[in-house]
Amino acid sequence: MKVPSGNRATRATGLFTGRDRSVIMAAALSMLLVQMDWFALNLTLPVIARDYSEPTTDLQWLVSGYMLTLGAFMITGGRVADVQGRRRTLVAGLVGFGAVSVLCGLAPSTGWLVAGRVVQGVTAAFIFPVAVAVVTSYFRDDRQGRAVGTVLAFSAVGTALGPFVGGTLAEHVGWRAVFFLNVPICAVAVFLMLRYVPETRDTHASGRLDLPGAAAIAGGLTLIMLGVDQGERWGWVSPATWGCFLVGAALLALFVRIERRSAEPLLDLGLLRNGPFVTITLAGSLSNVVYCLVAVLSALYLQQARGLSPFTAGLIFLALSIGAGTASYFSGHLAQRWRPEVLMAIAMFLSGTSLLALTWSTPLGLYVVVFAVVGVGLGLGWALTNVATQSHVSESRLAAASGFVLTSLVLLGALAVAVASTVLELLSGSSSRAASDGAAIETVLRSAAALALLGGALLLRLARAPARSTPGDSS
Repeated sequence: MKVPSGNRATRATGLFTGRDRSVIMAAALSMLLVQMDWFALNLTLPVIARDYSEPTTDLQWLVSGYMLTLGAFMITGGRVADVQGRRRTLVAGLVGFGAVSVLCGLAPSTGWLVAGRVVQGVTAAFIFPVAVAVVTSYFRDDRQGRAVGTVLAFSAVGTALGPFVGGTLAEHVGWRAVFFLNVPICAVAVFLMLRYVPETRDTHASGRLDLPGAAAIAGGLTLIMLGVDQGERWGWVSPATWGCFLVGAALLALFVRIERRSAEPLLDLGLLRNGPFVTITLAGSLSNVVYCLVAVLSALYLQQARGLSPFTAGLIFLALSIGAGTASYFSGHLAQRWRPEVLMAIAMFLSGTSLLALTWSTPLGLYVVVFAVVGVGLGLGWALTNVATQSHVSESRLAAASGFVLTSLVLLGALAVAVASTVLELLSGSSSRAASDGAAIETVLRSAAALALLGGALLLRLARAPARSTPGDSS
């Protein structure tokens, strides 16, 4: 469906109208909400543990349960949006997210709180992959890259702002405020959606959903992510861990078989034969692995190894936020002038070299400056993944493709964090000392930097191939 976005003169000059900016802001707030909430809770776990008189390690499911359901349902959420309507799906996700946030803020016990976070992850899966698709379906001209870049700038800001918000509220207000803060953001985003965003959908779809496919992929991804999340606790070679991996892989194989036979598949498998789409998705996933490691390990390093308070550590994370947000905003402008593979390679070289420098930055002032540069490289890689992949798929599959990309980013990022935690314990020689072992954390971050440099080199080699015009997808 073609959606007009401003008058012809405005499109010709590349400017945004007031309505255009409202559409962008509605999607931007939706992305910021999910990212900020995800990362804000990490710094509140010790405070929640004290309130409920439970060990902090018993509350890890507040983060893991949210991540599991978010990652497992994003492809489903994306396809529901393409079939039922992107605005309708996003509004329903925002309303659900806000309602569950209130329940989490009022939770009388950890059991209720964990259950609320699991449900909240499901509602987030109907927000996260749809927000970008709303913008790309609205802007079908040269302004699309800049519009998406602005939305992703808010997403990157939410990622790095989360620890600051969580640390500040936990230290000065209370952990329940982290959940209550979501409500006004949801309300503003819903208002903008209903007031300014037109409805778009896959006009060729019958309206029926591939429920067997949805069940197979949700179950498969949940089991695989559960194995990743609990592998360290259960043992990586234990029957429980391998059982999750094997059954999860079997369900994903079943999903592929169902999709091949379905008249209206949940995920168009032709996307996996779309070379540019797959290449950019894999490169972006690698960049996001580094992003996740930096976000998690730097929070540990600043608080545990350097002894900073949650508020001070969150304040330093604003440097990462500023760098990532600025880079994400300008990603759309840059993508109009250069090939995304080249830009992503540059971003990975920048994040790799600056991350190496960060591990040797002892003075706190220098650490903040280098941290911002790291944010520039990582924010650019994150945003370009979403900008570039959306340009290689047809309009009817925008949300489903976004769901696939974000699922890849979340799953591989979660895997990297789980593996890094195990490596950190091995290097420190003790699980109790791992979080405060600055030397061990720096070693893992240097390995992440090497990974970024390797990815940049591979992308640069790919970029030497002549650019070719590709169809939106192979369907």
